[in-house]
Amino acid sequence: MLFPEAIPPVTPRIMERECHGRNLCQPFSQLLKWRRKHYPLPSFAELSVSETLPRRLLQRLDDRKHRPTLRHKIDGVYTTLDGTTTATRIRLFARGLIALGVKPGERVAIMAPNGPDCVCADIGAMSCGAVSVPIYHTEGLTTLRTILDDSGARVLFIASPLLAHDLMRIREDLPELATVIQLGKESPEEGILSLSSFLREGGAIPLSQVAERLSPGQESNLATIVYTSGTTGQPKGAMLSHRNLLSNVETCSHHFHVSEGDTCLSFLPLSHVFERMAGYYLMLIRGAEIAYAENFETVPTNLQEVSPTIVISVPRLYEKMHSRVMERVLSGPWLRKQLFFAARHLGLLMVTRREKGIHPSPLLRLGVTLARKLVFAKLHRLLGGKVRFFVSGGAPLGKEIAEFFMAAGIPIYEGYGLTETSPVIAANAPGAQRLGSVGRPLETTSVRLAADGEIQVQGPGVFSGYWNDDKASDEAFAQGWFKTGDIGRFDDDGYLYITDRKKDLIVTAGGENVAPQYLEGALKRDKYIANALIYGDRKPFLCALLVPNLEALERYANEREIPHLNHCDLVSQRALIDLIRDRVDALQSGLPPIQQIKRFTLLSRDFTGDEITPTLKLRRKIIHSTYRTVLEGMYLAGDHGVHDSGFCALDTPEQHEKVPS
Repeated sequence: MLFPEAIPPVTPRIMERECHGRNLCQPFSQLLKWRRKHYPLPSFAELSVSETLPRRLLQRLDDRKHRPTLRHKIDGVYTTLDGTTTATRIRLFARGLIALGVKPGERVAIMAPNGPDCVCADIGAMSCGAVSVPIYHTEGLTTLRTILDDSGARVLFIASPLLAHDLMRIREDLPELATVIQLGKESPEEGILSLSSFLREGGAIPLSQVAERLSPGQESNLATIVYTSGTTGQPKGAMLSHRNLLSNVETCSHHFHVSEGDTCLSFLPLSHVFERMAGYYLMLIRGAEIAYAENFETVPTNLQEVSPTIVISVPRLYEKMHSRVMERVLSGPWLRKQLFFAARHLGLLMVTRREKGIHPSPLLRLGVTLARKLVFAKLHRLLGGKVRFFVSGGAPLGKEIAEFFMAAGIPIYEGYGLTETSPVIAANAPGAQRLGSVGRPLETTSVRLAADGEIQVQGPGVFSGYWNDDKASDEAFAQGWFKTGDIGRFDDDGYLYITDRKKDLIVTAGGENVAPQYLEGALKRDKYIANALIYGDRKPFLCALLVPNLEALERYANEREIPHLNHCDLVSQRALIDLIRDRVDALQSGLPPIQQIKRFTLLSRDFTGDEITPTLKLRRKIIHSTYRTVLEGMYLAGDHGVHDSGFCALDTPEQHEKVPS
């Protein structure tokens, strides 16, 4: 095996040395030579000490002048800002912060939805030497207070008037918070500065003061504190420098050809480092336009309005797209189904051959071209008609989902990373892709697998530690290697596969290790299952909380005249529970008994609020606590027989009640 799953780091550079003279590795070696010739990677040791993220971004925006840069909706209509307008407004935000007395190194918190104001506050804060602290705009007062208190933020930009009002009630508990600025046009209450007043004060500060703040900046300086989403506990603030972020931007830009002709649709929160680096910093530095969706629910409409060339998302969006297409196909006439599956087969055949380095025959290329025009043209139109590729990250992407889009002529590239690595560690890319993997490690990143399979990382993107938490910072590293907490493996060609989160691994009563995310991903690909959580730590067998696709399940019930009054009633119907049981059994038929779900409970609603992170990851501890009675109840009958049921999950744990079945 070329890559022993032990201590030696695995990087493309080492890969070439290990594979010298082996035909197996030649394609990757040639690819690296081609990339280095046409897109030479910078040496970050040679970067100017004054090269910082805001300097780089403002230079690029100044160069763009009148080219479209940011597009957002005002009163339901898309409005475009050009490079000059965007750069001018960023500098005005920086001047406003200087007017407020913000000094280099002080923290500026931003709690706002995606849009120009969020961008201007972020780059404006860094432009005056401050540290940007983004906060998910959907978080509540408790999380906001925690982050403001921990970061010691001096200024807060906030979009929600209601949350700003609530914050005023606890203002005395945050002595370091000097100013709260209300974004938008609404007049704030007393004690809160309006955006117009803030910008007016900034207008009195000479532009030269911004230039003075920018010039001494060093790449090693702290740029931002990004608080992790807290799937396993209290959020921690990861400290990322300008070098961390710029190294990731530069390396990723050599994997993906992004240019001034591109438009990226942005809808993941800008407080999430994946969207911030890939859908924001990288796009602006490469000269692409960013168009902001109104929210996650309006993405299908915004796709057609914007006609993006690049879409960056977590797998949930792609899963929903795939589910809707498959639902329409399977409910259609026999001929349409046959055409669809034939077209998918041809497309996947070409993808597989190219993956293996086999040039597709002219006949196959012709067949795929015709199939895509006849079968997949509508899908392309629904996406706006111009999509060049999708990027997926933040959670595992099902191989079946990737195969579907690749076969349809829409490349989808899955990557892997964490907040602490700025974020990308590895990524599939044009010419170097293996479906089911997260790609090969970036050229500037070294990866090793510990004895227990944990992925550990070194490189210029790795953070320096957690803000105000020396203990957690020390625990995050092993001999200088950052411990990701993810379990993985390499194949013989250097592609990395993520098995599961180390902390999520279930150890059964019999001592067997089970990776829940793999099983959950397989379940969510079923058309009748929208979400899943596997449970069974220190238990004799596995159980699951299953969220059905209520729309599909309701349609199934109506077609078969299964009576139901509402969703609570729906999940209690024995015929529907048996339907899900049959589908679960079919999905897990080839798995060892210890990895099979013995019992499940159908929930009448999806996981929401504190049960998920803003990027839709499960907060397992909270879900375990919320549904403790339900989870433990599935073990009361012992390990004999089937005890599947429905559960009426209302808005709060106190309102939960068991639905008889």
